[in-house]
Amino acid sequence: MTAAQRPVPAPDELSAPYWEAAAAHTLVVARCSRCESYVVPPGQACPNCHTSEPMFTFERVSGRGSVRSWTVMRQSFLPGFAEEVPFVLVDVELAEQEELRLIGRLLDGPDAPLRIGAPVKVAFEDVAEGVSVPAFVLGEESA
Repeated sequence: MTAAQRPVPAPDELSAPYWEAAAAHTLVVARCSRCESYVVPPGQACPNCHTSEPMFTFERVSGRGSVRSWTVMRQSFLPGFAEEVPFVLVDVELAEQEELRLIGRLLDGPDAPLRIGAPVKVAFEDVAEGVSVPAFVLGEESA
């Protein structure tokens, strides 16, 4: 019997540039063309300036940030993660903008020395042929 595969993203027209960049191990974030705020995930309107015509562009970001919160997943709610528990999900505020947040796996594992404010940097998990998902690893303190 083979193990269940992890679910993979199903990009739509709005999110396709994000997932295409992730496949190339590059982190990009949508940016509103009107107010220049970063937005994750992009929607039909900008949550900052409320325009219904945000004309999002995707811009490369540093991938550096700090841990706001985390949880250790000890139970798999999807069969594709059963062999990977326990694992850590971190809520990261990216350095580019206050409240610009991404949630991803911490690849350092459940015994990593985590704390609120811990610096992290983006890494990528290759989950299928041509499909990568942003994740994080603990980084160094910024000078």
